[in-house]
Amino acid sequence: MEMQKAGKIQYLKPRLTAGGAVAGFTTRHEGVSRPPYNSLNLGSNTLDSSHNVEGNRSLLARSLGATLDRFLTVSQVHGTDLLVIDAPNPELSHFLKLECDGIVTNQPGIMIAVCVADCAPILLHDPVQKVVAALHAGWQGTAGNIAAKGVEALVNLFGCAKKDIRAAIGPHIGACCYEVDAPVRDAFKQAGMAWDLCATAQGEGKWMLDLGKANRQLLLDAGVAADQIQVGEHCVSCNQELFFSYRRDEGDTGRQVGFIMLEGEQ
Repeated sequence: MEMQKAGKIQYLKPRLTAGGAVAGFTTRHEGVSRPPYNSLNLGSNTLDSSHNVEGNRSLLARSLGATLDRFLTVSQVHGTDLLVIDAPNPELSHFLKLECDGIVTNQPGIMIAVCVADCAPILLHDPVQKVVAALHAGWQGTAGNIAAKGVEALVNLFGCAKKDIRAAIGPHIGACCYEVDAPVRDAFKQAGMAWDLCATAQGEGKWMLDLGKANRQLLLDAGVAADQIQVGEHCVSCNQELFFSYRRDEGDTGRQVGFIMLEGEQ
C-alpha cells in the first residue's frame, strides 16, 4: 500500500480500486483533535470532543470528494451483522447508532467506513457489479468470519462473481504485539478455523495472533483469489507516529478508519 495525500489527509491507498471507487486507510495526522487523540481521530466512541471528531470526519470526506452527511459509520459491537444499503437514501444519520460491524452498498457517493485502533479493517470492491463493503474484524469478528459474510453479501445480494471481488486488509495490530489467551483460541477452534496457521505459542496459555493472516485465509476460503487480496504491512501498535492503538495506549486513544466509496453522485 502506498501513502497518498488528498488535501491535508495522509492515507494508505490499497491497490483494490483500479477504477470506480476511492478507498484507503487513514493515519492519525492532520486533524484537529488534541492529545491523546491527536490529531485525526475519527472515532465517536472516545472521550474526544464530538466537535473535533465531526471536524475530522468532514475534513476526510471533503478531501476525497464526499461531504459529512454522506460519510457513514455504524455502532460497532464486535459482531458480524451487516448494514446493506441497496437503494438511494438521502438521510443516513439514522444508521449511525445501528449496532453492526460492516456496511455493504451499491450506492455511489456514500463514503462507508469502519473505525479501528487495533482491529483489522477490511475493504471489498467488485468493480464489475459496482459494489463495495467495509468490515470491522477484531478477534471476535474474525472468529465469526465476518470476512466471508461480506463476500457472501456481495454474491448473494448483488450478483457479484467471486473472481471479480478485490479485498484489502488495512493496518491492524500485528502478531508481534497481539498476545491472546485460551478463550480466543477456543473461539477460533470452535468456529473451525485453522488456529495454528495464524497463531504462535508464546508460553503456557498465551499465543501471538496474526489477524491479517487469519482474515486473508478466511477470504481465500470464501473464494476470493489470492492475487486479489492485499494485506497491510503496518502494525499499528509498533507505529505510534502513524496510528492509534488501543492496547498500546491503554484504551485512551483515537480511531483511524478504513473507508471506501463508489464514485458518482447518488
